[in-house]
Amino acid sequence: MNSKIRLLIALGMAGGLLAGCSFPPDVANLDSAGSAIICFGDSLTEGVGASAGHDYPSLLAKTLGREVINAGVAGETTDMGLRRLEGDVLSRDPLLVIVEFGGNDFLHGVRKEEVFAHLDEMVRRIQEKGAMVVLVGVQPGLVGDAYRADYARLAGSRRAAFIPNILEGLLTEPDLMSDTLHPNDRGYERIAYRIFNVVKPLLERAGKGNRKGNGA
Repeated sequence: MNSKIRLLIALGMAGGLLAGCSFPPDVANLDSAGSAIICFGDSLTEGVGASAGHDYPSLLAKTLGREVINAGVAGETTDMGLRRLEGDVLSRDPLLVIVEFGGNDFLHGVRKEEVFAHLDEMVRRIQEKGAMVVLVGVQPGLVGDAYRADYARLAGSRRAAFIPNILEGLLTEPDLMSDTLHPNDRGYERIAYRIFNVVKPLLERAGKGNRKGNGA
């Protein structure tokens, strides 16, 4: 593992970056039999603004030491994501899916009720496939606090892990951004270790549950 990434992980853990994140004790599908970790979202997932290998799914793969699929497509709204959910997520034997959508809906003036109906459908279908879900909120500077409570309600109702504000502390720091909306390599490193700090414990809990279920 790259020493810089290892240091970032340590700093993230020491700095309490889990604050505000939610780990339901009964998170759905901890006993998942799937195999793939999939990052499903828009430009923040695809890695717009990052150099090659510095999108957050690539960095997450390095920190976890296992393959992570980048299923991000820049410019997508939640309804667009729903249309490719089957081919890009459900058909790939998902174990855990990180869902990051909403910013483009806000920019295009999509009604909030539609946004969260689409997100709810995504999460429901992923969980019905047997995978765990981490729901990622996109808020300050882009959508303000308009979606904060809705993301939290959805995560709670669907028993998904939740990261409320993936861009926290980035949009106001020009040295972490490639433009007004997208991080640069340093910014994506911060996103990667925030997500790592949520995903790693879930995978460990899932592994214990599966070993117990298999009689280990």
